[in-house]
Amino acid sequence: MNTKTNLPESGSGYGVSRRLDLPFEQAIERARETLKAEGFGVLSEINIKEKMKEKLGVEFRDYVILGACNPPIAYQALQEELALGLLLPCNVVVYEENGQSVVAAIDAVKMMSIVGNPKLEAAATLVNEKLQRAIANL
Repeated sequence: MNTKTNLPESGSGYGVSRRLDLPFEQAIERARETLKAEGFGVLSEINIKEKMKEKLGVEFRDYVILGACNPPIAYQALQEELALGLLLPCNVVVYEENGQSVVAAIDAVKMMSIVGNPKLEAAATLVNEKLQRAIANL
């Protein structure tokens, strides 16, 4: 069962997600592929499970943050707002929950709205369309 869902209560309202009947590692690869198909590269990957064990000595579920960037859109947005790098790249998370994998992406329109620069609206909308398509195509 592959289903598009809202994020859990803690994430509700600032992203889009999809629950997949895929093993965690396969879900990460699928996320990378669909992001690439939409023009995003993954600039960073943070393995939260490993970091929690390393830094705090605690166990955590499989959870990875992918820092995704679409270079042409990022370049255009940075021309309008140089400090925008504080909000880049766009995060996509993959985590294990109840034997399934969840892939979720940030809502770029909501994220960029904190900047208050109307010139960024078109770029944020385009990023959202691409991220939502990537999630839908998992």
